[in-house]
Amino acid sequence: MTLSWRFSALADRHRALGSKLEDWSGMGTAWTYDKDMSEEHVAIRTKAGIMDVSGLKKVHLVGPHAIAVLDYITTRDMTKIYPGRSVYAAMLNDRGHFTEDCIVYRTGPNSWMLVHGSGSGHEEIVKQAAGRNCAVLFDDDLHDLSLQGPIAVDYLAKYVPGIRDLKYFHHMQTTLFGAPVMISRTGYTGERGYEIFVRGQDAVMVWDRIVAEGEDMGIIPCCFSVLDMLRVESYLLFYPYDNSQMYPFADQPPGDSLWELGLDFTVSPGKTGFRGAEEHARLKGKERFKIFGMLIDADGPADLGDEVFADGKKVGVITCPSYSALTGKSMAIARLDVDKAVQGTKLEVRGKNVKADATAHTLPFDDPEKKKRTAVG
Repeated sequence: MTLSWRFSALADRHRALGSKLEDWSGMGTAWTYDKDMSEEHVAIRTKAGIMDVSGLKKVHLVGPHAIAVLDYITTRDMTKIYPGRSVYAAMLNDRGHFTEDCIVYRTGPNSWMLVHGSGSGHEEIVKQAAGRNCAVLFDDDLHDLSLQGPIAVDYLAKYVPGIRDLKYFHHMQTTLFGAPVMISRTGYTGERGYEIFVRGQDAVMVWDRIVAEGEDMGIIPCCFSVLDMLRVESYLLFYPYDNSQMYPFADQPPGDSLWELGLDFTVSPGKTGFRGAEEHARLKGKERFKIFGMLIDADGPADLGDEVFADGKKVGVITCPSYSALTGKSMAIARLDVDKAVQGTKLEVRGKNVKADATAHTLPFDDPEKKKRTAVG
């Protein structure tokens, strides 16, 4: 892990479960454990699983100009976000192309936290905050433990008063097992789930308690890679793996429009003046491809990078495959030619391990009305 410069307090726990701690975003991350990943997928869909997603970067912005910084670098209207609420947002470059996604939490009148992945979010914040009354603190002590699945709320309700009333994309400052935490009703699974932001000194204790006490309820530790299985079903993109940083166009710099990625909904209605806003508007209707789903006639998953054909012509590439033991379906997120990104289009997958017919399918596959993640009570 020559690139790793960030460290999870849970590294020993992951090694004990068989992880070699591969690098992601500068942190040794439990990409896999020494067990069947489909067991973890089933647990999160039917019971619950706990994951260490501390490789996500946490950046605090404090001061009266913080809202102006965030309003410029993200596509959302920050004036609509009140303390205790969060929002999913995109970040663009001057060409109107997607560079990062993030969740922005308002933690107080003049205090915010932005959580992002392996893109340039931190650099964009620092650049825009320069010379303003806005302090920027990269907080690598704050760990992020994600408890996801239908019974996650039942477990937390034993310890956290009011957790059942916490709405989707809302968060609360509280304690868990005596440790100060922020619990957010967010996640990356499509299930009802919670992210527990906890200090590094308390992270091992919180993890151990949930793993030990949750065992009888069916809660198990889950590796980072199981998120790929879940995100395909739930239409959750992962930078840069679904982007042209991985699948570049010839003679074009990397970068995709929100229209191509299906993320145009992240632009608040009527909002202008954010970075890349004019180019974003200009790019509407000029899509070179579209992110779309595929159902594959196979008894297992395709491979990342498998090519997609129609009538003998290459029309796309699979960016993330998945196979569900619960539904018996082989699925994928793919970058398809615009005219092929239509429900029911007949396709063919040609890969090293799979050669099969396929059908274009709208996303998400699982819970298209998002009833699970937004459930009340």
